Amino acid sequence: MNPAKCSSEDYIQWLIASPKVISATEAAKSSPRNGLVAHDAYTRLLGRLEPGSETLWTEVEPFVDKSGGWLIIDDTTLDKPYGPHIELVTRHWSGKHRAVVDGINLISLLWTDGDIAIPIDWRVFDKPNDGLTKNDHLRQMLQTARQRGFTPTAVLWDSWYSALDNLKLLREWEWNFFVGLKSNRQVNPDGEGNRAVTELSWESNRQHVHLKGFGWVDVHRRVDPRSKGEDKVRFFVSNQPNLLPSEVQQRHELATQIEQYHRGIKQECNIERCQVRKARKQRNHIGLAIRAFVRLEVHRYRTGRSRFQIKADIVREAIRHYLANPIYRLEPSTA
Repeated sequence: MNPAKCSSEDYIQWLIASPKVISATEAAKSSPRNGLVAHDAYTRLLGRLEPGSETLWTEVEPFVDKSGGWLIIDDTTLDKPYGPHIELVTRHWSGKHRAVVDGINLISLLWTDGDIAIPIDWRVFDKPNDGLTKNDHLRQMLQTARQRGFTPTAVLWDSWYSALDNLKLLREWEWNFFVGLKSNRQVNPDGEGNRAVTELSWESNRQHVHLKGFGWVDVHRRVDPRSKGEDKVRFFVSNQPNLLPSEVQQRHELATQIEQYHRGIKQECNIERCQVRKARKQRNHIGLAIRAFVRLEVHRYRTGRSRFQIKADIVREAIRHYLANPIYRLEPSTA
């Protein structure tokens, strides 16, 4: 068998360098071995790799502290507006579009110490084929993290994932959590009966209440003046009693790091732009794009330069090289 002409690292570096166009043909044309690597080498790579997050974990394990830090879970929709025949593409809610759109739903588990944010696991939501809900994926990733030795300071996620089974699992493991809570969740603050969390008397932004079906917790109310409508007032629940306002603010800011990760994999790592149709190839592209993010994030952490600046440096160097020897000139007319 002939050796592979394209490696995972070749593909990752191309994702980092490419400003916009993502296709096997463009990758082959951009290769420093132009003419020696066919576009089929890149599509064969996506079909040859074993899809999953094990390779990601092997790469990122040296960069995380399993005995501390925070674990953050959230999902995002990878837009596929022109890909109705791509496997894994179904209808999902998009926070970007504020509507239901065609796309692939990606669920990620992120570790952070506040300074660096490292994805350690990911799943693609594909219930029609694997029968797993988003909550099933969440619990699988948390169980894998526990088996790998993680004992986080706390777990953070949005209100969508605050099902009782998820909270009880963290309680069973004696893990702390600070997670979103929907405004209609039933709580009992005074033994007078359950009511929606919005119906409480919010003289203070923290109340100790009994969460229906779970037990005693602290509920925190936060008002974001930058948001509008229902998003302006948000509720969070924690099993850590008497958190200071500064600690609540810290956890809220930490939770937003997964939103920065979502922007990074989309804007800087081209995770949405692959148009191959087969599910296996889409999964492998997603995994390689996440690994590209890790390289940018580690370099950002070490140098202090933003991921946007790092990406721009690549383009500037290419422009500088062209301007030193521009090839598209209008020569003087000889007529």
